[in-house]
Amino acid sequence: MRNLTLLTDLYQLTMGQGYFAEGKHEQLAAFDIFFRPNKLITYSVAAGMEQAAEYLEDLHFSAEDIAYLRSLGIFKEDFLSYLKDLHFTGDVTAVREGELVFPYEPILTVKAPMIEAQLVETALLTFVNHQTLIASKAAKICKAAGGGVMEFGLRRAQGADAGIYGARAAMIGGCVGTSNVYAGKLFDVPVSGTMAHSWVMNFPSEIEAFRAYARSFPDGCLLLVDTYDTLHSGVPHAIEVFKELRAAGHEPKGIRLDSGDLAYLSKEARKMLDEAGFPQAIICASGDLDEYSVTSLKQQGAKIDSWGIGTKLITSADMPALGGVYKLCAVFEGGKEIPKIKLSDTTEKITNPGMKEVYRLYDRATDKAVADLITRQGETIDERVPLEIFHPVETWKRMTLSNFRVRNLREPLIKGGKRVQKQRTLKEINAYFEEEYGRFWEEYTRLDVPHIYKVDLSHQLHALKTELVRGYKGEEDVETV
Repeated sequence: MRNLTLLTDLYQLTMGQGYFAEGKHEQLAAFDIFFRPNKLITYSVAAGMEQAAEYLEDLHFSAEDIAYLRSLGIFKEDFLSYLKDLHFTGDVTAVREGELVFPYEPILTVKAPMIEAQLVETALLTFVNHQTLIASKAAKICKAAGGGVMEFGLRRAQGADAGIYGARAAMIGGCVGTSNVYAGKLFDVPVSGTMAHSWVMNFPSEIEAFRAYARSFPDGCLLLVDTYDTLHSGVPHAIEVFKELRAAGHEPKGIRLDSGDLAYLSKEARKMLDEAGFPQAIICASGDLDEYSVTSLKQQGAKIDSWGIGTKLITSADMPALGGVYKLCAVFEGGKEIPKIKLSDTTEKITNPGMKEVYRLYDRATDKAVADLITRQGETIDERVPLEIFHPVETWKRMTLSNFRVRNLREPLIKGGKRVQKQRTLKEINAYFEEEYGRFWEEYTRLDVPHIYKVDLSHQLHALKTELVRGYKGEEDVETV
């Protein structure tokens, strides 16, 4: 395992030295990771917690790390000596990977000595922002396709780690496999791939290329048919080779389309394959696809059985950053919590103070999610009595729930620097995502003009937030918080 302790911004370390010099480095503090609204966010799928836990458990400065920091000429020796023995000793509470999450919800909270909590900000955001972004994109693509999506993005990923952990996140979001062999080995997930156009071009003729491939892979023969002319050359040659395979006792897997009018070509290819006696041969499509083009193809009646999706998945092309932030929510003095709030002239950037919990409210009659409620830590919700919830900014928007059940979305991940949550396989994580996704009405998850899912504040948390805003800004305009 790589030592990623220096995977941080310099200002985390300069602030650390400042806290150390002021004697504040061991003061307990709590920070939340959450993300703000974006017009492209309908829902997000939490991911990256596994890498976050691995990083925190392994946090330590090697002799080489200390030597490098010394060479910068900005850190004092007493601080560098302190760093030699630094490890993460705090607590982390987080949602499970695969959980559907929404803006403003604290999806991960760190409570630790200030210097530890500050140091880990950058790396935690790196893990959670990236994988949550890609898992969310994958989920939307996979739901549009109805399944059968392979992640093919490694060559277009923004670096090796983005390709590796992007593949992991894609599996959480519903992809059934990846072209990334390293990710396949690392995460024990299916790998898939056939040929490139260069294979076909490297033989004297297309049919010779197909026959050569069939000789090597007689029981998994999937042929790329659009190198020259899909309907007049590729598909007919594929059918000829498929007949030869069948005569030799093998059944072909299918064909892949990578360019052109995929709706038209897939429908015509399907007819040709069926008429030739190969109705079981699949048609795989690739070529700069995303959830919108997949939806369009399905609406056009495209006969596509599986999808290879790369660039727009692995880069989340239309929204290349989640924008998650890491904000101080509380410090502790003498065991007492002192809530903290960040103010802004932009209402959406005012943070929710203090230690919190996130509860999901379900209608018992349908078992569908109705809303999420962010509360102060220690608050309880009595399912036996009606519960009034309200919009945290437009407070006149209210509803009263009855016959509902409540679930706390978060659970301990690390206590005292040690992991307490079991490691789950990607198959288990995806199964959890699918189960929870099924508890949301389609109106909240659809691509086109979705309903905005309610994320409200409890009366106690809203009162605390209003009180702190008043304390800093005065009485005017506090109802906008």
